[in-house]
Amino acid sequence: MESFVYVIGCASGDRYLTYVGWTLDVERRLAQHNAGTGARSTRGRQWVLLHVERFATREEAMSREWHLKRDRRFRKSLAPRTDATARITS
Repeated sequence: MESFVYVIGCASGDRYLTYVGWTLDVERRLAQHNAGTGARSTRGRQWVLLHVERFATREEAMSREWHLKRDRRFRKSLAPRTDATARITS
């Protein structure tokens, strides 16, 4: 059964939060997150879809989700750049 891995994002104060998950229906899952009925850590925020990958099986999607949850560099690269986040000081 076709499955998807997705990354959603949300601005929160001075940082940008991301969440990685897998689903059979990306649009339905995003609506659940935004309605407060998704994962507990996503409640109370307005999320936007940043990235989607399609897989032939649920097992492949779950494996990729596991890897993306640990790839902070990739998730950070998906966050929209603003003047506040573009400033990097040494």
